[in-house]
Amino acid sequence: MTTRTSRIRRLKSLILALTLLALPIIAAAQDDSSAKPVITFAVIGDTGTGDVAQLSVARQMVRQREKTPFEFVIMLGDNIYEKGEQKDIKPRFEEPYKDLLEAGVKFYAALGNHDIIKGLEFQTNYPNFNMGGRRFYNFAKGSSENYEGLLEFFALDSNEITPEQLKWLDESLGASKARWKIVFSHHSIYSSARMHSQYTKLRAQLEPLYVKHGVAAVFAGHSHCYERVKPQKGVHYFTEGASGEIKRKTLDRGGPFFAAGEDEKNSFLIVQAGESELKVEAIGADGSLIDSYTIKRATLIKQ
Repeated sequence: MTTRTSRIRRLKSLILALTLLALPIIAAAQDDSSAKPVITFAVIGDTGTGDVAQLSVARQMVRQREKTPFEFVIMLGDNIYEKGEQKDIKPRFEEPYKDLLEAGVKFYAALGNHDIIKGLEFQTNYPNFNMGGRRFYNFAKGSSENYEGLLEFFALDSNEITPEQLKWLDESLGASKARWKIVFSHHSIYSSARMHSQYTKLRAQLEPLYVKHGVAAVFAGHSHCYERVKPQKGVHYFTEGASGEIKRKTLDRGGPFFAAGEDEKNSFLIVQAGESELKVEAIGADGSLIDSYTIKRATLIKQ
């Protein structure tokens, strides 16, 4: 009886020891699961030139999608140069992104200053821009084990921020239950690019709402470069205005907002969103990795 009791005790001790050893592995597996991308999308801005630069970015997007499949693309404005007109949609959108469109990739557009010159009615109603006839709109993507809404996007018309648009943004951000709230528009409210002055009025209108409602990331174009800005009041800002245009040597790398950037090559972004991470990569038209940055948040685990 004594021998049997001793064996049982040793067996229990062994099981306990194995359980303790396994805990780090289980925890790591849980961490890996929470960080695993659930939704991947691409970001392009200032695209609609129809020239070699736009085409080279588009080709690289197709190659990148083979390695990192993305489901949709958000467009940051100046979608069709020079005046946003319907006559230019084929050479400056449909042909460059033909392979992606045929693969079922959806595009969601915001309006740039060039788009509204003669293209407002056309672009807001163009089916492949998915704007639904609206100058500003929102849409949700994805879910996961712990979050019913993983991402919600808010597309703004930054050419004119009307009281109606501000009211809509305040109410829509406030009503959102998404894990990650993401805003995209044409004009950057923080930028180190010399080609445009600081949009301080726009910043005063929009930043309080971003901070109030916990916006995680804001994507904009207009300045023809890639830039990641130092986080401002908890919000992360990215400029991607070099997916067709480029303004070399526009970045003030010693400025107060600059964290990383590229103004010598065309580029686009790949964003991977999971429960605990939002990873943003800037990819050059030549396939090079320009920048990689991860926004992290603690993950809620349902009991």
